Amino acid sequence: MITLEYTQSQDAADPLAHFRTRFHLPADGRIYMDGNSLGLMSRYAEAAVLNALEQWKSLGIDGWLEADPDWFTLGERLGGMMASLVGADANEVVVTGATTVNLHALVSTFYQPTAGRRKIVVTALDFPSDVYALQSQIALRGGDPERDLVLVPSRDGRLIEEDDLIEAMSDEVALVVLPSVLYRSGQLLDIERLAAAGRARGIPVGFDCAHSAGAVPHRFDDWGVDCAVWCTYKYLNAGPGAVGALYVNSRHHHRTPGLAGWWGYLKERQFDMLHHWESAPGAGAWQISTVPLLSSAPLLGSLKLFEEAGINAIRDKSLALTSYCIALIEALELTESPYDFRIGTPLNSDRRGGHVAVEHDEAARITRALKLRGVIPDFRPPDVIRLAPVALYTNFEEVWRTVRHLKEIIDSGEHLRMTQGRSLVA
Repeated sequence: MITLEYTQSQDAADPLAHFRTRFHLPADGRIYMDGNSLGLMSRYAEAAVLNALEQWKSLGIDGWLEADPDWFTLGERLGGMMASLVGADANEVVVTGATTVNLHALVSTFYQPTAGRRKIVVTALDFPSDVYALQSQIALRGGDPERDLVLVPSRDGRLIEEDDLIEAMSDEVALVVLPSVLYRSGQLLDIERLAAAGRARGIPVGFDCAHSAGAVPHRFDDWGVDCAVWCTYKYLNAGPGAVGALYVNSRHHHRTPGLAGWWGYLKERQFDMLHHWESAPGAGAWQISTVPLLSSAPLLGSLKLFEEAGINAIRDKSLALTSYCIALIEALELTESPYDFRIGTPLNSDRRGGHVAVEHDEAARITRALKLRGVIPDFRPPDVIRLAPVALYTNFEEVWRTVRHLKEIIDSGEHLRMTQGRSLVA
């Protein structure tokens, strides 16, 4: 299993191997292991942007209705293309805004505090942006973020137990907002169980799926999820700062969005310029501002690859790659002295998202050494090297070489010659 010959045989048998040629891979043979922060550019995404620019150039304002696809309904069209990835109907997903903006839009709708129910439950391991947004939403409703935001602690600093989250769903809780995958450790939470627990207690439950959309298939409708947000620049490969997406279960489509804007107005009457609100049907009502064409176009190209490959096949290869990474680390005894790496990601594949968290006390300096060796990983303080092999463009040999680099860096001590601390963008 640890031989290069075995690794190359896995690549030869990979049914998704041909998708690798559809991407612009890093120059000079560098190994890209940071797809959970920013996915690589596909040739389809590049072509979609060039097409959007050409149509802007040739059509001008007529592009709103005459472009292909038309710009006026682009958010809804992209939402429909993405719906199968999260197990939703087309009218329950819309592409709009950005992740934190979309979170504000949904929380302003679903967070309805009363005298007895004011708390929002999150995890103590949440991505900071979600915490900032929820703190501000509580303050806007006259609450105390220190008192009303419940950060459920981790028992080991890596993982969150669903039992602890459910226990926190008390009669004082008005809303639960959870990550589908913890951004440091890569733990995949049991979305179905948590959504059911909230529903049984009359508490809406929403999810931030930034670290699962495009890597893990979801079944939001079957699981009874109330709402969700995610970005498109990680596993969905839509580019830096790309447009976000949101989901609202159809049982909530009667609600009026807490943050209304004209792009969420009924499309047939949007340009009547009336001053009374009339919601667009479905999740489209939660759009606030005009669709950002140039940051949406790459997603149009990228989603064509997902339609062709299929999210289940993508998940199968993703798990094969991350499982192989873990197996190599263990086979080379890198968790033993003098290497002293630790696997911070669940070994059970059903509990793992799309990346492997490799922990080390010298993680920051090892990350620098990896980059000098032509491997592009990701560092998260205090001690996590995140390795994200992406199903559509990473091969098994790249995983094999990355793990060998980890071993050789410790063997040579070259990380000890690196500067301490992280770069401004870690």
